Order: sequence, then C-alpha cells, then structure tokens
Amino acid sequence: MNGLKTNDLQAFLVVAQEQSFTRAAVRLGVTPSALSHSMRLLEERLGIRLLARTTRNVSLTEAGERLMRSIAPHFEAIVASVEALGDPRDRPAGTLRISCTDDSMETIVRPRLAGFLAEYPDITLEFYVDYGFTNVVEQRFDAGIRLGEALSKDMIAVRVGPDWRLVVVGSPHYFERHAKPRKPADITQHRCVHIRHRPNGAIYAWEFEEKGKEFTVRGDGPLVFNSMIHVINAALDGLGLAYAPEPMVADHIAEGRLVAVLDKWCLPFPGYHLYYPNRRQPSPAFSALVAWLRRDA
Repeated sequence: MNGLKTNDLQAFLVVAQEQSFTRAAVRLGVTPSALSHSMRLLEERLGIRLLARTTRNVSLTEAGERLMRSIAPHFEAIVASVEALGDPRDRPAGTLRISCTDDSMETIVRPRLAGFLAEYPDITLEFYVDYGFTNVVEQRFDAGIRLGEALSKDMIAVRVGPDWRLVVVGSPHYFERHAKPRKPADITQHRCVHIRHRPNGAIYAWEFEEKGKEFTVRGDGPLVFNSMIHVINAALDGLGLAYAPEPMVADHIAEGRLVAVLDKWCLPFPGYHLYYPNRRQPSPAFSALVAWLRRDA
C-alpha cells in the first residue's frame, strides 16, 4: 500500500456519496477526469476494484461498500473534533439532517421548531420525511426520529416524546351512513383508509389489545397512502375509518370533526426517540437540538 494518500480516501468518500464523478469533482474542486484517474490509482494501490462505472453513474462494489463503512466514521470524527476546537463562546451553527415520519414531524418537531430557530438562528435543520426506516448511517443523516420499538440496538436513543396510542376514527358524515364498530373484528365490514410504510412493504395492520393480549385486524378499503396526514384527511372527508396517532387527531375529535371508536382496545406505543450512531463527538449544533427535543419529553 505504498503511496496511499489520505486525500484519495477522502475523494473516494465524496464519489461514494455523490455516485457521480461530475458532482464529486465539483465538490472537490477538480476535473472529473482527474478525479477518475485518482480513483483508478487508488484501486491499483489497494489491488481491488472499489467502483463500478457506467456511462451514467458510479456505484460501489462490495469491497467499496466495505471500505466506505470502515473509513467514513473516522473522517466524520476528525471533522467533528476540529469543529469542537472552535471558540466555545460561538453560537452553535451548521446544518443538521434529520430523518423522520410526518406524524413525528407534526407531533414532536413542529410544535418546537419556532422556539428552537429563535434560540439558534445559525442552525439550519433539514428534515427528510420517510416511513421507510431510513438507515441514518448509510444515508448520511445526523439522526432520525422513530418510535422506541422500531429502533436498532446499535443506536443511541433519546426519548423526545411521551407514549401515545393509535386510535380508530371516522367522520360524523361517515357514521351517518355506517354503524359504528362495536369490536375490532367489525372493522372488516367497514371501508378503511390504510398506510403502507414502504413501496414494497405490507399494508399496516391495525393493532389492538384485549385482556393483555395483542392482536391485529386487517380491514378492506379503496385507499392506501404512505403519509399519515393524507390518511387523516381521507377520514375527515368521510371516505372511511382511519387508524391514526391520537395526538394528530385529538383536536379533530375535540371539535367534532372526527369520532373515536373502539377506544378500550387501542393500546399504547413507546414514545418517539431521537436516534443516532455512537461514532463521534456530537457537534454543538447537534447537542443543542438533542437538549431542545428532550424538553418536556
């Protein structure tokens, strides 16, 4: 491995992130041809192919994926350590990328955004709403927000919200045309508005509890969304029953726009947690966000 250069490894990481020599070259301030040549020299020095090149893009080989996973945390730790050397009197600054769902965004993040941005005007928050259980390490997010039961064991998890329930709701207009279900099994006789978290995943089954025993019921319906906001909107429009987070429909229930049913069968879920990898010294901006989200959790 004579002649192996740290700069080449950094360049490799940028290519891996961008999956394009052109975009990576712009970030690095070099020409695409020079960058491609550097990557070929790196492969020759290591004696293994790291990148699969096509006319349109660049992807990682299995060996390239292993190398990226191995070295990326070290470079990130170096950057974080350098940032931590700044004047402690400086206000936290920078961009934080967070993966979340629209229900966690509405119930946990949105009510706290105005206060956080007022307190930390030099921090930019970038949220990516996705129900696909995003791998925050692979996708280069600083953190994600998910329910406690959905977290990987190798992540640091900080509770940012209380436990809550999913409840069955329908509009008054819907119940003018359909009898209210008296037990969970009755939902099979109703039009249900469903959510599918991932394009290739199953439709989410409605979960209930009776005498300490949990069970699921699958209803039929003409509508499936990948966003809870649209599920609730469909229920408000009288298009069917919805199984939705109680905090997101509480105001609608209180003001009569939705009616909750099957209440005694609806079980609580572990509250939302901010999760992130245990791999580096957190930046002042990230520490500020964690502390802010933990308030009143």
